Amino acid sequence: MTELSIAAQAVRDAVLATYADNIPKDDSLWALERASTVAALRAAVDQMRYSDQLGLTGFGGYVQAQDQILAIADELEAQ
Repeated sequence: MTELSIAAQAVRDAVLATYADNIPKDDSLWALERASTVAALRAAVDQMRYSDQLGLTGFGGYVQAQDQILAIADELEAQ
């Protein structure tokens, strides 16, 4: 497994932390969660873009944040 960036590792750790303490937080558990985590990150970016299109952000939006979130999603998906 390749080493993740700090941001991607934080997302992975947060997802695995939702499980009870008696469940091992290993690569097999992450393999079950990875696709849904990536999908959730991409859905969040889509909603940010939708709010931009509606003019809800007021100043052109969250382009940098969107790019960062998509980079995390790409990194996790490639893992």
